[in-house]
Amino acid sequence: MAANVSKEIQVREKQEASVPAEQTRPGAVFTPDVDIFEKESELTLLADMPGVKAENIVIDLRDNVLTVSGEVSPPEGREEEDVMIEYETGKYYRQFTLSEVINQEKINAQMTEGVLRLSLPKVEKATPRKITVKAV
Repeated sequence: MAANVSKEIQVREKQEASVPAEQTRPGAVFTPDVDIFEKESELTLLADMPGVKAENIVIDLRDNVLTVSGEVSPPEGREEEDVMIEYETGKYYRQFTLSEVINQEKINAQMTEGVLRLSLPKVEKATPRKITVKAV
């Protein structure tokens, strides 16, 4: 299965995003961990983005490149002072190159409890059929 997935969607190796693009705002940028599952009719991509709300996620598709980004704000309020910080906040950013096997018009996204779920349906193959010949 791993060989098939690499043909339909190419995943870059896991790494910390040093600078995905020229940053105009300061702050950390994280590469979300993903799991990819395949069925006959679609691929499912799960991206771990804890603390990101659905309204703070941007999914962009241009030139067969699917870009997922999101931002999580610090949990403390204005009046609060940091005593100890282990939960890092910042931006999430990851890109995938899609093949022609993915039906880009029907991609669906849902966010549940910090996990982004993308459904990437495959294009329908021409179904084999028998063609009958009529006598005229």
